Amino acid sequence: MKIDSSLVAVVTGGASGLGRASAEALAAAGVKVAVFDLNEEVGAQVAQDIGGLFCKVDILDEESVVAGFAKARAALGQERICIHCAMANRKGKTVGRNRETGELMRFSTDDFAFATHGILVASYRVASLSALGMAGLDPLEDGERGTIILTSSAAAQDAQIGQVAYGAAKAGVNGLVLPMARDMMSLGIRVNAIMPGIFNTPLLARNSQKVLDGLNASVPFPKRLGKPEEYASLALELVRNTYFNAQAIRLDGAIRMPPR
Repeated sequence: MKIDSSLVAVVTGGASGLGRASAEALAAAGVKVAVFDLNEEVGAQVAQDIGGLFCKVDILDEESVVAGFAKARAALGQERICIHCAMANRKGKTVGRNRETGELMRFSTDDFAFATHGILVASYRVASLSALGMAGLDPLEDGERGTIILTSSAAAQDAQIGQVAYGAAKAGVNGLVLPMARDMMSLGIRVNAIMPGIFNTPLLARNSQKVLDGLNASVPFPKRLGKPEEYASLALELVRNTYFNAQAIRLDGAIRMPPR
């Protein structure tokens, strides 16, 4: 798919981190971008800075996501690109001890379900709603109508202690890719996922310098955290290269996560 000013994109989690870098990269290439995020103040500023549109969207709520797509399409037109970076998560060990009391505790089913909803179900929600709109577009070269990029994680393959819900849900995102791509092959809609390793996002930057130094040292090469713009670069290549389909690609500096 040729990336130019004729295209519209939706980026979830576009107010910060991987989503913001993707929105900025798309806008720099001329694409009209709708930024979906819950953070109204920052998201609106990002959208203003890139000449895009902000839509306040809660990925946990079906009506909110539907309304976001409706607003974006009314203002910018039907998207051909959807990059889904937003997520909601809870963490904890399957069974562990309370640090204060020493009591054995189980990671609750409700917490596991919340993480599954915030990662796996939300990925399906965003992707399928976007695809429904893309399906009505006129085809481009090779019969392509659109492309969807989901955000998985290196944890989908080597989740650490305390990541039972996160690892399972991200593995589920990888599991979406092939059947979803097959479901939509006759519509000309491609689906891929990126599995980032440890990236220098605002959430991670809250850690102490000592922790950050240790994380940098843990990456085989280059010995540093990933840059959000490196995620965005791969996302744009997945848009450009029509032969990428049904792939889950690690982007991690060759890191393999230890148990903790």
